[in-house]
Amino acid sequence: MLTKVIEQAKIDRFARWMGHAERIVIVAHVAPDGDAIGSSLGLWHFLNSQDKTVNVIVPNAFPDFLRWMPGSKDVLLYDHYKEFADKLISEAEIICCLDFNALSRIDAMADAVKAAKGKKILIDHHLYPEEFCDITISHPNISSTSELVFRLICRMGYFNEITKAGAECIYTGMMTDTGGFTYNSNNREIYFIISELLSKGIDKDDIYRKVYNTYSESRLRLMGYVLSQMKVYPDYHAALISLTRNEQGRFDYIRGDSEGFVNIPLSIKDVVFSCFLREDTEKPMIKVSLRSVGTFPCNQLAAEFFNGGGHLNASGGEFYGTMDEAKKVLERALEKFKPLLNAKG
Repeated sequence: MLTKVIEQAKIDRFARWMGHAERIVIVAHVAPDGDAIGSSLGLWHFLNSQDKTVNVIVPNAFPDFLRWMPGSKDVLLYDHYKEFADKLISEAEIICCLDFNALSRIDAMADAVKAAKGKKILIDHHLYPEEFCDITISHPNISSTSELVFRLICRMGYFNEITKAGAECIYTGMMTDTGGFTYNSNNREIYFIISELLSKGIDKDDIYRKVYNTYSESRLRLMGYVLSQMKVYPDYHAALISLTRNEQGRFDYIRGDSEGFVNIPLSIKDVVFSCFLREDTEKPMIKVSLRSVGTFPCNQLAAEFFNGGGHLNASGGEFYGTMDEAKKVLERALEKFKPLLNAKG
């Protein structure tokens, strides 16, 4: 049995909305990852089973390794079809906001969602949600938004309505947001949920292969290059990898090619904190990805130095400036957090 994490009043309220609504839109954050797409499509499959007209809209493209997911071809990219997407958002009776805690996280879609008259529900697991929805289901202690979607569907009494396709999407979101269940995944209820998803006929081994073992040759060569440039800070039990825009061009970089790179330095003995700095290909900024093991607080470092946040062992942020400047900020952060880093060494 699962702990009743979500407040019953919120579940009942959403169930009433759903009973009367016909047109529903699901939106997720910019640069959608496995949890954003997995939770969105998991909910999409369920709502389709209830004979609703449902559209998933995301700000921009998602990685190729997620395109096998059932329903992914129906995901609408806002930066390609803005006018049509705006119409769907404005006409929606319910807007489900998944895997983000602030309107700024949906980029150019923010104005349309904010102005929409439809009822809005937030389903998310990031800290400090902003108040822009009528219902806010926010539980940072939960591993993924996909897990929350599963819990919501089940608490409404619709477990039997979860299809194999929907279960594949939910599982993918849970798997990718925990690094293949290697962090933020010690809650035994996660594995109860996995067993329930397996009962739907999913092949979790095949899903793993589709997500993690279908990359291009250039991606593997890119990984080798990035690791060859890695800098280790023994005094801080930390490591840094980076990737400039020019370097991405040399290896025919496509969205998602650097997925998981930030986790690799943690395989080094005595390294408990890893940072990956990557120049964005669309905006003049540097994406910051942070990972840790044990109890070192990535989210505190992200919030204090990179205008970001996230979870204890997996966080991110942004930096506006040059790569050299970003590296200097990281080194200041390492010095500030040195006592904690050394305590974990």
